[in-house]
Amino acid sequence: MAAAAVQPAVDPGRDRLRLRQVCLVAANLAAEAESIRRIFGLEVCYRDPNVARYGLENVLFPVGTDFIEIVSPTQPGTAAGRFLERTGGRCGYMVIMDCNAPLVRKAHCESIGVRTANLIRHDSYLGVQLHPKDTGGAMLEFNRTEGGEDPMGPYAPAGPAWQKAIRRETSTRMLSAEIECPEPGAFSARWAAILQRPVSLEKDAPTIRLDTGSIRFLPGTGPQAVMAGIELEVIDRERVLRAAREFDCIGTDGNVQACGIRVRVTEAG
Repeated sequence: MAAAAVQPAVDPGRDRLRLRQVCLVAANLAAEAESIRRIFGLEVCYRDPNVARYGLENVLFPVGTDFIEIVSPTQPGTAAGRFLERTGGRCGYMVIMDCNAPLVRKAHCESIGVRTANLIRHDSYLGVQLHPKDTGGAMLEFNRTEGGEDPMGPYAPAGPAWQKAIRRETSTRMLSAEIECPEPGAFSARWAAILQRPVSLEKDAPTIRLDTGSIRFLPGTGPQAVMAGIELEVIDRERVLRAAREFDCIGTDGNVQACGIRVRVTEAG
């Protein structure tokens, strides 16, 4: 379809902006996918054949109407593979948000010195991936699927029938992505300029609240910002922690450790 079909003219400061998906990288896709499936009570909704062109394989899990994606290199020299080698598999790869106007956001980001790393167009989908050297912390993506204003509507990265894989018995939604950085105040201001959303202080942490979900900035011990964790809303926190213990996936802080990141679990209600 023409770009106009997926690119309404919208002020990005008032645009819908939802934390929709995080992407993690694993050396062993099958093992990491199985632990996430069992611990959080999720089901795979899609394996995208298109990622093969990047030398990758992947799986996506719906968490309510949000998504956890895991990618794994199938050949040497991939960007995800270099990320895995550089980080030792200890942090997340991408923070992905859906919105109304990815190209408007692209233009804004370029106006403040943030380059576009990749522009993805197919059928009714448009995705803008920002250069991680300019954003820091993680690669950021803005995307739009035509008809995706409804959270239960189409979402191209998750395949044509992702809704059938929703399992709400254990995990219900993604609440936040967590960025650890040497200076949370300064770093959160940088992302606020990129996202055109204000920073507020929540539980002593600078936080950018989106239309659904939020991004939280925490003090880190490393020299660079990294996506260190996510927070999920679950039905029974003890059930999740018990399953994580069975997979030896509890960190020293008492939180779940899965696919290189910390997963905080907050009970619904």
